[in-house]
Amino acid sequence: MKKNWWKALAIILVTYTLLAGLLMDAPRLNILNETIRNLHFHVTMWFGMVILLTVSMIYAIKYLRSGEISYDDKSIEMAKAGVLLGILGIVTGAVWANYTWGEPWSGDSKQNAAAICLLIYFAYLVLRNSMKDEQQKARVSGVYNIFAYAAMIPLLFILPRLDPNSLHPGNGGNPGFNSYDLDSKLRVVFYPAVIGWTLMGVWLASLNIRTRRIERALED
Repeated sequence: MKKNWWKALAIILVTYTLLAGLLMDAPRLNILNETIRNLHFHVTMWFGMVILLTVSMIYAIKYLRSGEISYDDKSIEMAKAGVLLGILGIVTGAVWANYTWGEPWSGDSKQNAAAICLLIYFAYLVLRNSMKDEQQKARVSGVYNIFAYAAMIPLLFILPRLDPNSLHPGNGGNPGFNSYDLDSKLRVVFYPAVIGWTLMGVWLASLNIRTRRIERALED
């Protein structure tokens, strides 16, 4: 039971995020109004995605250095969990954009960059599944993982800031949320939400890692 405390924490934090994010008072900001509540879902899921993909990349490096297949198991499953959070993040972002920008997809530079990032990781999963040999699969996908992560950082955090027409807060000269009234009402939900979604992703990855190990043991 002591080893599973973080799973209980994940359930508590996600439940808290769902209830508090939808029911607690939220500051009234221009244009955003009640849609600011999506901050606790769209943005925090993408924070979780970046964290999980960072862990995936670290395990890819560890595999390439050691050849230990368990590192590859952790790398691929963390990547899958990160991609899932990315999909949920882009869907919740489209819902938010529909209410604040008038359409779910406006071709905003950050929307396009996010879609490209997901496509890069989809290609990573397809490439991996196209190979049969386990060691070859792990080596090639490990190298790809590193380059995919290296492409994600400028796509999400640098290039959109250079676009003067970007609608996203913090990009294209628009102020970030901290420049608005990101008060304690939002912070007390936002930070627990980041931890909660990340832990849920880790939990999902850990279940799949265990499944992979069992399958490999049965094959041997």
